[in-house]
Amino acid sequence: MKKSVSGWSVPVVVDDIPDNGLHLEIEAPPAVRAEVAELADVRELPRLSAVFDLTRQGAGVHVAGQVNAQVGQICVVTLEPIENAIEEAVDLAFAPTPGGAEPAPKKARKRAQGNDEPPEPLIDGMLDLGALATEFLILGIDPYPRKPGAQFAAPKAEDAGEHPFAVLEALKKRPGRPQQ
Repeated sequence: MKKSVSGWSVPVVVDDIPDNGLHLEIEAPPAVRAEVAELADVRELPRLSAVFDLTRQGAGVHVAGQVNAQVGQICVVTLEPIENAIEEAVDLAFAPTPGGAEPAPKKARKRAQGNDEPPEPLIDGMLDLGALATEFLILGIDPYPRKPGAQFAAPKAEDAGEHPFAVLEALKKRPGRPQQ
């Protein structure tokens, strides 16, 4: 299998999933965590793991589990380094694409399934749990992390005398000028 775009690849062949399901616990090694941290645009990623339960549903697969991570970020208020815990629940259905073709547009898949959420496509009878964990990690990262108790206070503007439009305001108030 080619290398995952996410930097973390844990491929699972659907045909290898037993009828009674498959329980997998995966943990990213340090080199992979460094790649994923760069991809996720975080300062560091000291911990990244996931637990998945895979259940066959005909030719498809249901994946349920959780992604857990510790991410190092920078507080947007204080600019100090902070650590945040990520716990993202995963609950997705995967289905093969008809005839192994490219996945149909989501709108078409939604109509075909009749569900609120269409299944994700299975490509070549496989799914990549590493890429899935990376995707849910990135979804769970706070884009504006704050250190506990940090509050943004706008800087107070100093009154440097006249404002740029003070002259116009004075013209409006001139005697003999009709008021609006």
